[in-house]
Amino acid sequence: MEYCVFTEPQQGASYDDQLAFAQAAERLGFDGFFRSDHYLRMGAGDPSPGPTDAWTTLAGLARETSRIRLGTLVSSVTYRQPGILAIQVAQVDAMSHGRAELGLGTGWFEREHRAYGIPFPAKRFGLLEEQLEIVTGLWGTAADATFSFSGEHYELVDAPPLPRPVQERVPVIVGGAGPRRTPELAARFATEFNIGFQPEAMIAEKFAGVRAACERLGRDPGSLKLSVALPTLAGASESELERRAANIGRTVDDVRGDTNIVGGRDEIVAKVQRLAALGAQRVYLQLLDLQDVEQVEFLGTEVLPRLPR
Repeated sequence: MEYCVFTEPQQGASYDDQLAFAQAAERLGFDGFFRSDHYLRMGAGDPSPGPTDAWTTLAGLARETSRIRLGTLVSSVTYRQPGILAIQVAQVDAMSHGRAELGLGTGWFEREHRAYGIPFPAKRFGLLEEQLEIVTGLWGTAADATFSFSGEHYELVDAPPLPRPVQERVPVIVGGAGPRRTPELAARFATEFNIGFQPEAMIAEKFAGVRAACERLGRDPGSLKLSVALPTLAGASESELERRAANIGRTVDDVRGDTNIVGGRDEIVAKVQRLAALGAQRVYLQLLDLQDVEQVEFLGTEVLPRLPR
């Protein structure tokens, strides 16, 4: 089992806030620091200090950390041309000495696209499929060859497969609750399938669906890592939980239930044990308050040592 801190910087966080989280996560023994790839705050609240670009941030963190995995959960296909994305991720991989991971999805936040003038086509699944083909194709092309692609949305002609990632295969994360196309894309292109923000029964169903997709395509289901991403609220006492919930505009009752990871050490350990029994091999702990490094400290010192490995 692997455990990653997962953040939402568009809710109000500077690069320095993210750096403090990533360095704390590394020091405390977490396996990864991941961030969303968004440019606009969701919901009410002060939008300051404004957005930070995901891959620019990860490039900085690559030079200011030494062990922890770094990636997006997930980048939207609407933000970057796939050839440029392949270069950006490969460069972060080199800057981190082989610690980059790419989560890629269709995108969904239309208002964000309108705010910054980013095209938001109604149908985006074809973009995702072609971007996965291009990014993995570029990385998999021999150094002395070129890569070409002709699809409905993109065309590349004799692209040099440079810069080269350090990793032989950069991990690619594909996720979502779609019943057919998402599992098949994960089975074709991904090293990891992720399901987020779902109750345990749905997690079990989606894991079964992607395993079946692997079998249909002749892939060993055991070669695909399974992961979950869940909102997390942690604290040593009920008063700590109430304070942390208030800081993100919620109540403890709002976030407790079958989906989220909420509570003290023992509650969180029990929840993660159930996720592991469903087949999860990596858990992303989504923390929404990036000024609350103490929550990372609590998770790292009180909870992480007691979680299954």
